[in-house]
Amino acid sequence: MLSEQWIGLLQSLKNGWRLLRVQGPSKFQFWLIALLIGVGAGFAALFFRKGIEALQIALYGTDDPTHLHSFAETLPWYWILLIPVAGGLVVGLILNYFTPDGRVRSVADVIEGAAMQNGRVEIKAGIGSALASMITLGSGGSSGREGPVVHMAGVISSWVSERIHADGITGRDLLGCAVAAAVSASFNAPIAGALFALEVVLRHFAVHAFAPIVIASVAGTVINRLEFGGVTEFSLPDSSTLQFYQELPAFLLLGLVCGVVAVMLMRAIFVAEDIGNSLQERSGLPRWLRPGIAGLMLGAIAIAFPHIIGVGYETTSAALTGQLLWHEAVVFAVLKCVAVAITIAGRMGGGVFSPSLMVGALTGLAFGLIATGIFPDVSGSHTLYALAGMGAVAAAVLGAPISTTLIVFELTGDWQTGLAVMVSVSISTAISSRLVDRSFFLTQLERRDVHLAAGPQAYLLAMFRAGTLMRKPEDPGAASEETCLEMIEDGISVDYNATLEDAMPLFERAGVPFLPVTTMEGDAPQLLGALFHVDALKTFNKALAATAAEEHS
Repeated sequence: MLSEQWIGLLQSLKNGWRLLRVQGPSKFQFWLIALLIGVGAGFAALFFRKGIEALQIALYGTDDPTHLHSFAETLPWYWILLIPVAGGLVVGLILNYFTPDGRVRSVADVIEGAAMQNGRVEIKAGIGSALASMITLGSGGSSGREGPVVHMAGVISSWVSERIHADGITGRDLLGCAVAAAVSASFNAPIAGALFALEVVLRHFAVHAFAPIVIASVAGTVINRLEFGGVTEFSLPDSSTLQFYQELPAFLLLGLVCGVVAVMLMRAIFVAEDIGNSLQERSGLPRWLRPGIAGLMLGAIAIAFPHIIGVGYETTSAALTGQLLWHEAVVFAVLKCVAVAITIAGRMGGGVFSPSLMVGALTGLAFGLIATGIFPDVSGSHTLYALAGMGAVAAAVLGAPISTTLIVFELTGDWQTGLAVMVSVSISTAISSRLVDRSFFLTQLERRDVHLAAGPQAYLLAMFRAGTLMRKPEDPGAASEETCLEMIEDGISVDYNATLEDAMPLFERAGVPFLPVTTMEGDAPQLLGALFHVDALKTFNKALAATAAEEHS
């Protein structure tokens, strides 16, 4: 019995050595590439942040961009009004040149690239979007820096993937590495950066992707700390204590409130976007002018409430330290939602993570002031509610409860109040995910008819076109040309560029083994071949199997 165990051990060692010799060099090479991408994405995030600060110093004349809104209160009203307008006009011209549709690329496009484009994103549009978002945030736009940073990191990984001819799995892993490094460098949050890439972008936790993503995330954090040190973004008071069991029901209720607030924030952006699209279409407004008009609206609000300017970390910090009154927290939260909706719907650029942190902290503070006022004997600090609210709203907007909870911990350095944050986050994400398509990003994609929220069984169908799968008339087993022409006369056919998403329902309705594939020439369709149901099913099954194998490898 003992000898058999020794034989088994020796065989395992031999297999391990053989695996190391065969795959070791390639694994080491891949991890080296992941490290270099992490360094590149980390520096990109750092330069983006420093660029925003440099613009704010130049345009507003402040010496300390972290207290921008306090300084802006001392400026003439016309200056506060004109800066966002000028920034919006420049942004409009940049996006008009760099993008075909005048739309800023962000996290949603990175998620789409990971799922449907072998880990690639648009490079030219991404560069333009990063530049536009930097100008937006530097000139008073009310959004966040994480969206542009994530897409900018995706541009870096896409460039590398093209140069090394990476396949889909490798391209997605490199994209995850870049995103993890960018998030880590942007927020000094290495653990959350790695999990954000897995949870939000790749949307799986495959073991093979974990090591390179962690390596890149650590590299991005090192870049951040070389410049800013190991300090956290926010400093909390020492009195953030939880009265545990008595106070937990209040945090459950806070999670419910934050879930509703997160949905209201997301819906406000989508409604504003629809209104902007409708007005632009009806008025014939040039698309390059739209960000300038949004800047004018933002400047008008900022004259009375400069708290909406930029990322908003000063106001978020004030909420977390309890320096705001109840009515101030409520008013600032509402105005921030309006300002974010104007900025993003006005196509000025930026992300939603930082604004959701601010709105969440304000919501939590307002809730905490009520809760601690009604039940002072069984309540801890109202600032703890601000911390939990910050995580709950952000997690609901991003659809990322795990990574957002960790980001909140790493942004504040407060690991002792995890129970309150986790309870609020879990409830808020459970509520919001049923009122939108799981998250802000997936809902954005759903509005573009990209169905990632439902999983691979939905979006994989859109990746295959009838023209690439059809059997041509000269191929073996081709469909009868006479039968195909009869079916076309009966209105049963698919276009050459149609996807399986279009074809599969038609198979079900018509109950036929194949569909004629046509293209229009003049007024009459021309027969090119036939798409067989069995070929479509085989292709779909192979794609599902490959996806499952990647997610469980």
